[in-house]
Amino acid sequence: MSDAYRQLVQQISEIGQLESVEAILDWDQETYMPPRGVHARAEQLSLLARLIHDRRSDAVVGDLLGQMNGAGGDPIRETNIRETRRIYDRSVKVPSNLIGRIAKISTHAKSAWGEARRDNKFGHFAPHLKELVELKREVADHIGYEQERYDALLDEFEPGARTADVAVVFSRLRDALRQFVAELRDAPKQPDTSILKRHYPQEKQAEFAHMLVEAIGFSFDKGRIDVSTHPFCSGTSPCDVRLTTRYDEKFFSMAIFGTLHEAGHGLYEQGLGNEHMFTPMGSATSLGIHESQSRLWENIVGRSRAFWEYFYKNAQSMFGPSLADVSLDSFVGAINAVHPSLIRVEADEVTYNLHIILRFELERALLDGRLDVDDIPEAWNAKMEELLGIRPGTDTLGCLQDIHWSMGTFGYFPTYALGNLYASQFYAKAETAIPDLADRIRRGDFATLLDWLRENIHHHGRRYRADKLVEIVTGESLSVEPFLSYLRNKFSPIYGLT
Repeated sequence: MSDAYRQLVQQISEIGQLESVEAILDWDQETYMPPRGVHARAEQLSLLARLIHDRRSDAVVGDLLGQMNGAGGDPIRETNIRETRRIYDRSVKVPSNLIGRIAKISTHAKSAWGEARRDNKFGHFAPHLKELVELKREVADHIGYEQERYDALLDEFEPGARTADVAVVFSRLRDALRQFVAELRDAPKQPDTSILKRHYPQEKQAEFAHMLVEAIGFSFDKGRIDVSTHPFCSGTSPCDVRLTTRYDEKFFSMAIFGTLHEAGHGLYEQGLGNEHMFTPMGSATSLGIHESQSRLWENIVGRSRAFWEYFYKNAQSMFGPSLADVSLDSFVGAINAVHPSLIRVEADEVTYNLHIILRFELERALLDGRLDVDDIPEAWNAKMEELLGIRPGTDTLGCLQDIHWSMGTFGYFPTYALGNLYASQFYAKAETAIPDLADRIRRGDFATLLDWLRENIHHHGRRYRADKLVEIVTGESLSVEPFLSYLRNKFSPIYGLT
């Protein structure tokens, strides 16, 4: 290891440590921070954001990168140099004070969003959102883009992705999904979802969810679960991964599948290399790949019949009379029922991506000035009606349901839908590599799948871009076809389609 490269690794490791401190403060704000702590937290996070940005764009980093004459065939060195250069090149274009302003405003915006959501008053959140939209436009303009502002912001979360390419993929998804939803709506069999709305005590849900995520491989020696308004996973290192969830005693699915979803993220974080902690080689490929892991464990595994053939008796024992009269077939049908709904995080697999397309289209319009913040509620409701055939009765159930805009994370939402596509391609390959995978899950063997994911995806860190990783793992480029095929094969028997 050359002295210059050693110094570069030291620099980026310290940046990674600062980012982990920032993540802990964000996690604390959403879980345990007293409500009146928001002003002090805004100052703390603003300072941290400026420090991180200053370190990323430090001339010392630029000088060290200038001394890098190649990686000498070492993939670890190559990854760390390439990703550090990418972050440095983006960071030097954006003023530090702009980053600090965004951090401070977003801290207040998150608090305002929570209150607006609680009180169903979009107007209380709108002023904060207006500021954030303007600031993110500034960020995009500083970074630069070839076609539209959204490209610069999307690239932060899904490096190398282009808005126009994503739009083509989403167009294909939109048409196919709306057609399939119509088929399922008119299908001869319709699952009874009322069984999921019986009484499920919160303490029992917490105990059951804990058991599920531990069974699939999440280590509680290296992680924990807490409660927040919006579920999330915050990983500060492979040995400290924080999950959050939320509960509704009248709805079985919210906590159970929400926790499985976040545990999928957590398994990815815990599967990253300890030896590369705080460096790009020890970080996730992209948010789309991250989402592929959460959706894979939540839906492809967690809502499969094989999964519940193993766990359903435990569920019946845990929840007693609420499931005592419910057959396995009825239960599996209920947790996989397809019907347009208002809340993204509770949407079924078929309609979920339509929620993402809605947000993607609104974000593009906000960033290029075709949509004003004050007009978001009506624009949201109109698109919900267009894509899903339903209209929110309140802003709480509509445009205020997600925390992301209050965090200033524009360009983030497309990664959710991309994650579904990646997940189906990865799982299809896993089934080829592990021919008896369904039987293993049926017997409660989740380690075989987790080991395959860690070998083929997790341990690579950021060595490959998402599109390249998909090709390496599956032998094919990103496609909507595996996902659409998966949906048809899964839902046709549930709904009695031939």
